[in-house]
Amino acid sequence: MTRGRIVVVGSLNADLVVRTEAFPRAGETVAGGDLRIGAGGKGANQAVAAGRLGGDVAMVGAVGADGNGDLLRSAVAAAGVDVSAVSAREDVPTGTALITVDAHGENTIVVSPGANGTLTPADLPERVFDGAAVIGLCLEVPDATVRAAAERARAAGATVVLNPSPFGPGARELVPVADVLLVNEGEAEALLGLPSGAVASDGLSVRDGFAALGIGRAVVTRGADGCLIVDGAADPAHVAAIRVDAIDTTGAGDAFMGALLLRLADGASLIEAARFAVGVGGYAAAHAGAQASYPTAGELAGFLAERGV
Repeated sequence: MTRGRIVVVGSLNADLVVRTEAFPRAGETVAGGDLRIGAGGKGANQAVAAGRLGGDVAMVGAVGADGNGDLLRSAVAAAGVDVSAVSAREDVPTGTALITVDAHGENTIVVSPGANGTLTPADLPERVFDGAAVIGLCLEVPDATVRAAAERARAAGATVVLNPSPFGPGARELVPVADVLLVNEGEAEALLGLPSGAVASDGLSVRDGFAALGIGRAVVTRGADGCLIVDGAADPAHVAAIRVDAIDTTGAGDAFMGALLLRLADGASLIEAARFAVGVGGYAAAHAGAQASYPTAGELAGFLAERGV
């Protein structure tokens, strides 16, 4: 297969992870397991997920000139991703994510941007989008850089896939840069001003709300309930999730995004890409860590075969 080229413009973080029985309440101290340092960051995660599955992927981002930066560049490169456009900053540390995982596999995350916050439009290599089929973007780098990357990618003929996460007040202004929007159901309802539960009960309102924002194609993830696919004027479609015993959901959404980028770059329809992505997201949730939980194509095939998929 001739694979379409993928470029991910986004963040690279060192993940500092501690597992505990339950999340602490305000002012409470709880016992946790050993600290684990792993490679993460939404952009890097998405690039690694696509790279491990065999994608032709390049990463654009920034790290500090420190040990964590070396760790991240090496981890992303080990997945077969081109990291030549990942800059090392002398005056700022690598971005860091402080992650707590509870006994149910759920997580809380606090991100310190570090070098990610210094990535500017000037850091986008002149011809990095030439020949690219799909561009992946998230919001862990400055908004101006996201916008510039989207504009240049579109000018080069690439499809822009935006995951507006971490979701905040500025997300609405950036949504129009996307050809395909990837959000979870809470983000979709907040973005569209819909009541809680609307994604599950009123897909047509979701479709029409996205259309009013200039978005004709979107994937709304719903965790264990799969995802909703909006593709033009057609009725929204539902894709069921793969049932798994979740161990750690850290980075599972990024695995979904990376898989979506891969299949869209291959020329798949949005619903075909989403069906593939739910399997990859399920695999990631059933394994510990972020990038450490992402499958190769062979590992994914075995996992799905065991579940009759």
